[in-house]
Amino acid sequence: MPELPDIALYLDALRPRVVGQPLAGLRITSPFVLRSAAPPASELVGRVVTGVRRLGKRIVFALDGAYFAVLHLMIAGRLHWKPAGAPIPRRAGLAAFDFPNGTLLLTEAGTKHRASLHVVRGERALAAHDPGGLDVLAATLEQFRGVLAGASHTLKRALTDPRLLDGIGNAYSDEILHAARLSPLRLTSQLTPVEGERLFQAVRDTLVTWMERLRAETGDAFPERVTAFRDGMAVHGRFRKPCPVCGSPVQRIRYAENEVNYCATCQTGGRLLADRSLSRLLKQDWPRSLEEWEERIH
Repeated sequence: MPELPDIALYLDALRPRVVGQPLAGLRITSPFVLRSAAPPASELVGRVVTGVRRLGKRIVFALDGAYFAVLHLMIAGRLHWKPAGAPIPRRAGLAAFDFPNGTLLLTEAGTKHRASLHVVRGERALAAHDPGGLDVLAATLEQFRGVLAGASHTLKRALTDPRLLDGIGNAYSDEILHAARLSPLRLTSQLTPVEGERLFQAVRDTLVTWMERLRAETGDAFPERVTAFRDGMAVHGRFRKPCPVCGSPVQRIRYAENEVNYCATCQTGGRLLADRSLSRLLKQDWPRSLEEWEERIH
């Protein structure tokens, strides 16, 4: 799922291309993508885009007349800037936003139809789509501590809960926790003041660093390689590869459709965290240390 650095990258690319431009046409080919009925999407056509902004992990197009188009890319949704009138891809294509100077295509890999478009009118209607999480880049340390203190979750869940913190998902939460040297399963209620400050700084540093890095890599081009797995990440998507800090093999916990990546040496004092999908089967056979894990995989 595109997270704050990726959404910021999209916004940087969209502003010079669509702000001040009239929406000449809106083509929707997927019956699943439009999730609102009133106002009708057709009312956007002919209106000028006055701005683009982020609302959590959503991209918001503001148009004159207080209309808003709210795009949630979810896991597999992506945006592509093409020449004006470009056709919508047959399999992955969901919609096309036509402008005089180009066409913005919305696509989604797979068949789960999670990406969504809502058309709303008025700031109050737009606010209903805001999950309410704290914008850490604009928050104080005390505000951050207050959010964590009000929740009783693991750090992994707290970081990725959009009702608590804004714009962080599976990928960057792994990177943040590695930078903070904290276990993903550590409870928010167990954080010491020093650890809380370290986590706060890691959140800000990680997000800002990746925003700057992605902007430098993309330049003036439209981002076509938005992915949760990037070269240069410390632990996310790097199972069994060496930690860039200590050289220990990166570990993982798999659950549902997600996995958590972490370094046992840097984050858990060398202790392995049981993979729930396997621990019920392995019982006492699940390795509890890096040394035992390495013996078993070689």
